[in-house]
Amino acid sequence: MIPYPNIDPVFLRLGPIQFRWYGLMYLLGLTIAYFVIKFRAASQKVLLTKEQIYDLIVYAAVGVFAGGRLGYTLFYNLPYYLDHPAKIVAVWEGGMSFHGGLLGTILAVWLFARRRGFSFYTIADLATLCVPIGLGLGRLGNFINGELYGRPTDVSWCMVFPGGGPECRHPSQLYEAGLEGGLLFVVLWLISRQPTPPGTMCWSLITGYGLCRVIVEFFREPDMHLGFIFGPFSMGQVLSAPMILIGAVMLAWGYQEQGANGK
Repeated sequence: MIPYPNIDPVFLRLGPIQFRWYGLMYLLGLTIAYFVIKFRAASQKVLLTKEQIYDLIVYAAVGVFAGGRLGYTLFYNLPYYLDHPAKIVAVWEGGMSFHGGLLGTILAVWLFARRRGFSFYTIADLATLCVPIGLGLGRLGNFINGELYGRPTDVSWCMVFPGGGPECRHPSQLYEAGLEGGLLFVVLWLISRQPTPPGTMCWSLITGYGLCRVIVEFFREPDMHLGFIFGPFSMGQVLSAPMILIGAVMLAWGYQEQGANGK
């Protein structure tokens, strides 16, 4: 067993104002995204001005927060929010869904690309590399908060989380940070260095995330109010499995189209 570090989720207090590590992770993710997109745009010779990159970050941020909250409402706790609709906007109480945030971000990027005269895939492929960075930072925030912990286990690196009872559990937040953050970033970075059909980065992210999430969910404790959805499968796996299938089909279609156009 490894002792849980029990880090204070609030890193700075100024009177009644609290600054939390989880919020800082979002801020760091958006800041890093600006520099990643700027670098990628220059390397891909996409003419994005500084102001356009700022706008893209704002669009994406709104998509992440709005989509993430609505996704959690629809996918994870719809009966509760139908009974308490005012709670939908109570984001400070927690409750965000990656799958909803992804859909919200896709819509936001599509709107940005349409209004600024770019193709969707041009912008999506530029921004894709930012997602694993944000995911990795977000999972570290979950770990600091002691939330989304893993299932009980006897592995030597298990931890007892303050909100998880006396059982020693998988630190599944760190597994997710490593897979969805670190590994997925490396894979996408390697793909970005090769000539690929439009949309390859975007669909590789969707496929890769789906695979990582399905794997990690076998170690993560299912949401208490949901439990398992189909047999041993959680809601996270049910939502992620279609990502693998759709992403793989779109990747194959993209390369088929490239081959047909090259003949």
